[in-house]
Formats: sequence, structure tokens, C-alpha cells
Amino acid sequence: MKVLKTRTDEIDEKIIAEAIDVLAGGGVVLYPTDTVYGLGANIFDNKAVKRVFEIKNRSLLKPLSILVSDIEAIGLVAKLSISQKQIIKSHLPGPYTFILDKRKIVPRAVTSGSRYVGVRVPDNRIACRLASIFPITTTSANLSDEEVLSTPEEILNQLGCGVDLVIDVGELNSNHPSKIIDLTSRNPKIIRK
Repeated sequence: MKVLKTRTDEIDEKIIAEAIDVLAGGGVVLYPTDTVYGLGANIFDNKAVKRVFEIKNRSLLKPLSILVSDIEAIGLVAKLSISQKQIIKSHLPGPYTFILDKRKIVPRAVTSGSRYVGVRVPDNRIACRLASIFPITTTSANLSDEEVLSTPEEILNQLGCGVDLVIDVGELNSNHPSKIIDLTSRNPKIIRK
């Protein structure tokens, strides 16, 4: 495991390139978002996605969300109506995950066979740059049903590792994962505040 230290207010292209190489090679990256640290894997690599489930000790029946680089990229992984686009544009980038009808390109391994997918565009340039080549998984970096921690040291201690690369920006101000809003029915529904 390699730890690369940087700051959230500046993008170190060498770190981004190295992290994308790790993701492209089937690795798992611990990275900062605008809410908590996340665990990322290339969504098109089923073995890497399975490793995220294993690292978190998460049930394979509980889907993972997807992080994309920008609002326009959401249409690659999910079907969007005009009204859904308007809601999304008013909230993203930001601390929200939107549940949408998934496109066939999204592997079953990510969504646990569901026809829906959670999609995020965080207000964090590092996280969005990691998804600039392909979408990545986004899930809080903690053991399932355990406390969400705010520093890489604490997180790695809790997870017992399994991560290939860490992008360490120090302690994050939040230990609350993103709000989840379901847009698959007529009226938006808050799933997690």
C-alpha cells in the first residue's frame, strides 16, 4: 500500500495519474470527497468491485454508488429525464447521491442486480479527477455498520487495510456520508439525510 499526501485545494497531476493507473490496474483507492473518505474501484472491473465489498465487509446484496467526473457524465451510467436533470443541476456538485434508473453499461456487481444506481458528483476536484477516464465506486471508507472516521490513519486501522493506494489530504471536516435522494418515482424521496 502506498500513501500519497496532498492538499484538497490543489490538484497534483502526478498523484491523480498514479491513482488512475492503480484503478485501471484493478486496484482500490482510498480518496477524499466533499463528505467523507471513499473507497474507489473501476466499476467495469468486477474483481476490483468485489474487493471493495470485501474490504468493507459489506453484503453483496447492498449496492455501491458510482462517482462520475461531472454532471454531463451522469448520462453515461443513468437515464435522466428533463426534470431529473434540473434537480441534479441544482444540487451537484455537492454532498448528494441520486438514485436513478441505470443504463445497461453499469455492471450487476456494482448495483447488486438492481435496475437502479446511485450516482455522485462530489464538490471535490480530486475525487472528480479520479473518475475522469471511467466511473469509480464511491462508498464510505469504513467497515459496514461501523463508525465513519475522518482521517486515513483511523480508517486504515479500522479496515485492517486491503487498499492499494491512499490519497491523504488529512482530516476531513465531515464524518457524514452524502444525502441520498431517490429520483426514480414522480416525487423525489429522501432515503438518507
